[in-house]
Amino acid sequence: MPDTTEKQEACPPARARFARGLRLGLPIFLGYAPIGAAFGIVARSLGFSPFQAIVCSGTALAGAGQLIALQLIGSGATALAVVFTTAVVNLRYVLFGAAMSQHATGMPVRQQAFLAFTLTDETFAVNIDDNRRGHADFWSMAGVGVIAWSGWVAGTAAGAFAANAIGDPTRFGVQFAMPAMFTALLVAQAEDRRHVLTALVAAGFAVALMLSLPDPWYLILAPIGAATVATAVTR
Repeated sequence: MPDTTEKQEACPPARARFARGLRLGLPIFLGYAPIGAAFGIVARSLGFSPFQAIVCSGTALAGAGQLIALQLIGSGATALAVVFTTAVVNLRYVLFGAAMSQHATGMPVRQQAFLAFTLTDETFAVNIDDNRRGHADFWSMAGVGVIAWSGWVAGTAAGAFAANAIGDPTRFGVQFAMPAMFTALLVAQAEDRRHVLTALVAAGFAVALMLSLPDPWYLILAPIGAATVATAVTR
């Protein structure tokens, strides 16, 4: 007779695996909440209602892309420029999705779609590491995604509703939220000298192009140029 107790220990129920994902994603929640609050405050300063700010975060979950969009809107960029720039910034998710797809083989389309919706830099890092350790499945990855989404939306809601009481958000340096977010992502993802070199090249391109090109073109061309140089040098 098979040992059912051993099987249950080898494969915990879905609820336990989901709860484990929530625990793995708790640091993401703690990191997303304050940046989401900054997004909510800045969005309100640009004329968004609390509902509109929350819907933006609830349906997009693209922290860096959303902050860049606000920066462009504040600078008077056209809708086409905003869409194009955020699309370029978020192109990295195509690569993240391709890497994660090998761990989603056999999942129903609705489960793959949910994981794709909650795919961010941080959830990718947590889930890909958990997959390499052989522990991840849909339920654990879903737990990571849910708590990450909750942190971003909850932070946005807090910032949006508190914006009037806070007043001018620039007094608190919230305009630094975007560069701070990218800096944190760089530190977390720079694994070797090639990554550091690519970041330095991108920074050099951005500074040089910013002096000669208007928004948002230097934001678009700098990462493309740095990625091209990195690809050629590390071929």
